[in-house]
Amino acid sequence: MRRHQHLSIAGGRAVLAVAALALLAAPTFLDAGGLTVLTEFLCLLVLALMWNLLAGYADIVTVGQHAFVGVGAYAFYGAVVLLGVDPYLAFGAAALTAFVIALPAMLIVFRLRAAYLAVGTWVVAEVLMLIAGKLPGFGFGSGVSLPVRVAREFGARPDARFATIYWLAFALAAAAFASTWLLLRSRIGLGLMAMRDNEEAAGAMGVHLVRARIVCFLWTAPFLGLAGAIITLQKLRISPPASFSIIDWTVFVIFNVVIGGIGSLEGPILGTVLFFLLREYLAQLGTWHLIILGTLSIAVILIEPRGLWGLLRRALGGDLIPVSHRARPGFGAGRKPGA
Repeated sequence: MRRHQHLSIAGGRAVLAVAALALLAAPTFLDAGGLTVLTEFLCLLVLALMWNLLAGYADIVTVGQHAFVGVGAYAFYGAVVLLGVDPYLAFGAAALTAFVIALPAMLIVFRLRAAYLAVGTWVVAEVLMLIAGKLPGFGFGSGVSLPVRVAREFGARPDARFATIYWLAFALAAAAFASTWLLLRSRIGLGLMAMRDNEEAAGAMGVHLVRARIVCFLWTAPFLGLAGAIITLQKLRISPPASFSIIDWTVFVIFNVVIGGIGSLEGPILGTVLFFLLREYLAQLGTWHLIILGTLSIAVILIEPRGLWGLLRRALGGDLIPVSHRARPGFGAGRKPGA
């Protein structure tokens, strides 16, 4: 690698470090409106990281990710309002419920492949949304608001409450990023990266494809459930159309990952940042905002299937967030070709 590429990668990592420090210090210089936008950003980043793990590495192209966001939202509401569980412990209930629901869902959708799997995940999500609309105690189809007393558990004043919710989203995003990085650095992660590059070759080399997919599917469900609980706490309301929104929690997430760069850790971050910038500056255009997003994503795919990060990586000459292992010096030396 050339010297200017080393400097470019070091500069890119410095930008990431500064951005992380800015997120860490955000409550000290942002008002409630700014923290609300950043909380949405962090929740969407978690969803993008999880979808990228499924579609970018495990070849599980799901369009039903919003199912577990909705399950987490309803589980959080049910635990804290109907069962009287401590609001902070209710987050655990949201993660656990999403994990439990993922087990039978996995048994259904894993019987399908390719486009049928994608349709299957969408059908499962729609069925769960319809069930949520029939549940007594959850406002049926119109939904129900979170009681004020629950919101006050996270801060007596609005500014304190928004700051607490922000810290919860920050902790979730940090945990999702760090744990996904560790997963990709593990033996299972080596198999996932081999699957990303060539699934048939990975299987021929001994990667257990089914086990890797099961790990990824069950890995993502609790994070999605926790994101749903934080979104509920921020919006103070649950309802089937909002909590199980395919547009907000799946379509926009796919856009973020595809345009940023699927099959990398940098891609979801880059795509989510770009999505929020476009949303902030183009939202006044109404429907044209969505048309521009769709056109932009198609253009990026046609130019570089690996997204914007694919273009940047080619210029930088390496990853900003390395997940692969370097070969040990002398590895393979002395082996006969084909041995």
